[in-house]
Amino acid sequence: MFRKRTVLIGGAILVLITIFVTFIGTNVLYFALGNLPLYGIFNMNGDKTQYNKLNQVKEIVKKYYVEPVEDDKLMEGAAAGVAAAVDDPYTVYMDKKEYEDLMTQTHGSYAGIGVVVSVDPKDNLITVVAPFEDTPGEKAGILPGDKIVKVNGKDVWGDKLDEAVSMMKGPKNTEVTITIVRGNLSDFKEITIKRDIIVLQTVKHKIIGNDIGYIRITMFDEKTSKDFDAALDELYQKNIKGLIIDVRDNPGGLLDQVVKIADRLVPEGLVVYTEDRNKERSEEVSDAEQANVPMAVLVNGGSASASEILAGAIKDHRKGTLVGTKTFGKGLVQTVFPLGDGSAVKVTISKYYTPNGISIQGVGIQPDVEVVLPDELQKSVAQIKEEEDVQLQKAIEIVQSST
Repeated sequence: MFRKRTVLIGGAILVLITIFVTFIGTNVLYFALGNLPLYGIFNMNGDKTQYNKLNQVKEIVKKYYVEPVEDDKLMEGAAAGVAAAVDDPYTVYMDKKEYEDLMTQTHGSYAGIGVVVSVDPKDNLITVVAPFEDTPGEKAGILPGDKIVKVNGKDVWGDKLDEAVSMMKGPKNTEVTITIVRGNLSDFKEITIKRDIIVLQTVKHKIIGNDIGYIRITMFDEKTSKDFDAALDELYQKNIKGLIIDVRDNPGGLLDQVVKIADRLVPEGLVVYTEDRNKERSEEVSDAEQANVPMAVLVNGGSASASEILAGAIKDHRKGTLVGTKTFGKGLVQTVFPLGDGSAVKVTISKYYTPNGISIQGVGIQPDVEVVLPDELQKSVAQIKEEEDVQLQKAIEIVQSST
């Protein structure tokens, strides 16, 4: 069952139903391209030969396929096939509904079970990056690293990631059954989850002990930096002596949001830079303002993408101590290109690097102080009691010793 499947792209009808999920493991930039016609994605360089080839295939299928086929269906399939041909699970074509779902989720709410998934290239299995806090997925016991192998009894694979995500989404109060494997790939577990509207509160804060500020960031959506600023300002007003930033199980999100947050914490200099296929470099920098108290950052295997940008910037600038376990290792940047008819294509356009020039794609970031949670605490971070959280307790100890 676990053999890798190959995406076949040819003269057959390619209808790959795609839907975005790893927004959260993805850094999405938006570019308005105006009214770009659908055929433009086949003919951007003026190469009519390739466009004509696709057109010939379309006409042959229309004329000879055993059942009537609509033009729109063929073009949708062709667009999806072109995106799938690069063999990158983050480069996908999105029809109108799927693009609308992406926009809705980026704005902070959607209907589903509340987990972010990616693809493990080693086995082509759909892998949970992290469940969002207080969502049906978290409450059902879904953990980072779980492999989703079936949805409602149907086998699902990484090369059709978005189709699987579409199956997991659905109206509020309806149920979906997913089959996961955890650790041993022969140990299957079925979990039935009732879907709900996922409304994300991405920033939570409090005082730990008498004088240590604690800010948990669960993802980076368009409101996160504003909420972070308000939380940090409130903690400063309470005269905190140290600060702990918790991005455990944070699957990432919007690049501009994490850059704004890093700008509040690290000194003047580079926050992150990206390189595209031509090695052209784009830099994001911070100003002179920086955190004025000792700081620790909590990370784990569910800390991905934008979370790793924040952790990498703090580590490379030596502004704080990373505590926990190795991060996920998602160092790719995607751009969404609207196509003018309500659909869009999301394309991986570059890799990002920490200020010291380190690419974490497929590697992750090692913490400065490794602390592994005991087996009995292998659950969502939000479900661990503060006094039992050995990673948090170590971060408190480090911050206190620096005050």
